[in-house]
Amino acid sequence: MPEILPDVIWAYRTTPKISTGETPLSLVYGTKEVIPVKVEESSLRYFHESGKSNDESIRQELDEVDEQRDMAYIRMISQKQQEERYYNKKVKVRPLNIGDYILKAKTQASKDPREDKLGTNWDGPYKIIAKENKGSF
Repeated sequence: MPEILPDVIWAYRTTPKISTGETPLSLVYGTKEVIPVKVEESSLRYFHESGKSNDESIRQELDEVDEQRDMAYIRMISQKQQEERYYNKKVKVRPLNIGDYILKAKTQASKDPREDKLGTNWDGPYKIIAKENKGSF
């Protein structure tokens, strides 16, 4: 099993990710991937690239890598916003007013160590007696 690990890592690094539309290898090095030599199948791209033309194409790809990274970042942010809109679509906003009762979520530090995983995850109920700035009560 350990002998196939390098092939699995290569496959992961050369597969385009949905969020960015690019491969991790191309975002880091700014160049497209070439089949490893141990496969021993010469691709047309590898066969036609030589010396001077290869250096020129690598320089051109390195010049374009910042733009490629920016576009991948924009696609990633766009996808996150789309997911946020999807999940927030069904949220019903209910404003809290003075006199309402609320539950306060417990933090890991405030949980009683004697309580197991079946212990409560909240404190309260608390009654809102004053309303301060932007959501603090």
